Amino acid sequence: MTLATATGRSRRIALPGLGPLTAAAFAIVAVALLVALAAPLLATHDPYAFTADLNQPPGEGHLLGTDDQGQDVYSRLLYGTGLSLAFGAGAALLALAIGALAALLALAAGRPAEWALFGFVDLIRALPGILFALACVVAFEPGIATVVIALGISFSPHFALITRATYLHQMAQPYTAAARVLGAGRLRIALVHVLPNIAGALITQFAIVLPRCIVSESVLSFLGLGVSPETPTWGRMIASATPYLEEAPHAVLAPILALSLVTFALAIVGNAVRRRSELPLSRDLP
Repeated sequence: MTLATATGRSRRIALPGLGPLTAAAFAIVAVALLVALAAPLLATHDPYAFTADLNQPPGEGHLLGTDDQGQDVYSRLLYGTGLSLAFGAGAALLALAIGALAALLALAAGRPAEWALFGFVDLIRALPGILFALACVVAFEPGIATVVIALGISFSPHFALITRATYLHQMAQPYTAAARVLGAGRLRIALVHVLPNIAGALITQFAIVLPRCIVSESVLSFLGLGVSPETPTWGRMIASATPYLEEAPHAVLAPILALSLVTFALAIVGNAVRRRSELPLSRDLP
């Protein structure tokens, strides 16, 4: 951290390599997390309560107005922050677990298993992620678990490919050769020796996939294939308020702005994490 004097009476703190846009993105993500945790304290109304005040504009009684069911938009937006982040993080974590573990097991098992797994990975990658998730949700009963599982499977190829690339790099390092000489099997080397050394790459990929999962969940909810109508996720709020856009634009614009701002900030944060992780890796290469 560098302390620089802007003028004789003002000072500023600058982080090396952290520009104003990236700093603002980190701040937005931090605020979103705080809002998600403090939603019960910040909300002014029950987000699930129905009232007779339908499509009311923002005012003293309702900071951001009400929707077509008379529900408080401000309170639903606060609760939707936590729900949307939770669904996106759950799907990204599931994708990480499926993709990384399946890739490590297949690579440790040998060429036939590797070819079979990554042939399936290429098949999934041939379809757009949202289209594959949409097909999974349609094939099974729509709901929270179905959406998270569908998104986890559709984004797992990202982690499988990262795992294979970093696994092959680590297997060429002296420490894995020493482990083989000492009698360690391929599976033990993959899980005990290689996995801790590729964790950084997987975390970086998680930061990149997370905003895409949030947007995908919102799209599925907007299409009516995600959570139930009363659940205040951003996508469901947008879907419910869209038919009343002309008479209650605030009910649509509020979740759209929140979704755009947070996902854009998460994308910048993920890109910053990726750039930071590349520097140590290049210096560690022999």
